[in-house]
Amino acid sequence: MTLALTGSSGFVGSFLKEYFRTKGYKIISVTRDDFNNINSLNEKISQADIIINLVGANIIQRWTDEYKKILYNSRIDNTKKIVEAINSNNKKQTLLSTSAVGIYSDNEPNNEEEFKYGNTFLTKICKDWEDEAQKANARVLICRFGVVLGNGGALKKMLLPFKLGLGGRIGDGKQSFSYIHICDLARAYDYLIQNDMLRGVFNFCSPHSTTNEIYTQVLSHTLNRPAIFPLPVFVLKVAFGEGSTVLTNGQNVYPKKLLDNGFKFKFEYIEEVMADLLK
Repeated sequence: MTLALTGSSGFVGSFLKEYFRTKGYKIISVTRDDFNNINSLNEKISQADIIINLVGANIIQRWTDEYKKILYNSRIDNTKKIVEAINSNNKKQTLLSTSAVGIYSDNEPNNEEEFKYGNTFLTKICKDWEDEAQKANARVLICRFGVVLGNGGALKKMLLPFKLGLGGRIGDGKQSFSYIHICDLARAYDYLIQNDMLRGVFNFCSPHSTTNEIYTQVLSHTLNRPAIFPLPVFVLKVAFGEGSTVLTNGQNVYPKKLLDNGFKFKFEYIEEVMADLLK
């Protein structure tokens, strides 16, 4: 089986590339240059049985008007190019395209069947991103990520202040925090690929959403460091502008479809995730 992977140099992409290589897949990395060369992109996509689409600029930045265009276009425009490449050949293919739990409303319980959309810029990005992917003439699966925890990404950025005893909750800490261990994320991808009857939207997050305050407590306890310095919301607003909502808001999300279709998480609770990653 041949797997084409966009965003293969990033935190998640690098992990998936190695994971699927050990499973015996041939991996084709789709690069930024390929998105600027339609012939190259079409050639790579045409070779693939499976396409995992992780393309998109970093969300945790200051959201100026210009950067919001980059966030949007890097996802929607590039996904459109992938879809066009898929639709230009007659090969039977599977597209697993990324989205995020930020599509949902804050804090109240959401699953793939019973939910409320949010009303943020991130919600709009996710909706349009998913709509574009669904235009592919392929088996399409939408993977809505919670916060991916592993040896990189968000956790890596948090570790230094916590190790120095300078960590703390964000604001009042009551915002929901939906997460997934990167190993479970890779296993969920593999599960969807292997079960070719499955289609549609899947939440990639643990069955046990927590809060920022509890996550902070578990992280500090696992590191055996205090966490007594709350990070005021206004500081994040100064630093990230509208982008601070990614950190100050939160979604309470349940992976109903993965569980209903027989997927078993290896790391269900935040304590298990932290114990594994920080051992």
